[in-house]
Amino acid sequence: MSNNNNKTSVPEAKEAMNRFKYEVASELGVPLKDGYNGDLTSRQNGSVGGYMVKKMIEAQEKQMAGK
Repeated sequence: MSNNNNKTSVPEAKEAMNRFKYEVASELGVPLKDGYNGDLTSRQNGSVGGYMVKKMIEAQEKQMAGK
């Protein structure tokens, strides 16, 4: 059974999240490209998602702290 959770909670943010994903991949040196990325390792793909979450949490913490 496949569970596709690749949906954006705010549909208007989908394009921005996609740009963010490529920005993070570039920062990490992960050769993410449009289309098929099955040649990348789970570690590479996971590092992109994990770092995205880290950066989003940091941004939210700064916002909550009034910075």
